[in-house]
Amino acid sequence: MKHESGELHWFTSSYSNGEGSCVEFAATPKGTARVRDTKDREVGAHSFTQAGWTAFLQGVKDGNFDV
Repeated sequence: MKHESGELHWFTSSYSNGEGSCVEFAATPKGTARVRDTKDREVGAHSFTQAGWTAFLQGVKDGNFDV
């Protein structure tokens, strides 16, 4: 699902159940990744460098995080 906010295009996971219990992702023109909570979009977003975001995604794929 896609949401637009300002110049950023926000995406939610296709695995989202639609009840607002997920995060959204947007890529900025400068190459950083932005992540925010769908329950409170107005609070703002966390920003990651491209290298930091890539490392995080690899950690998820490798099972390095307890969820």
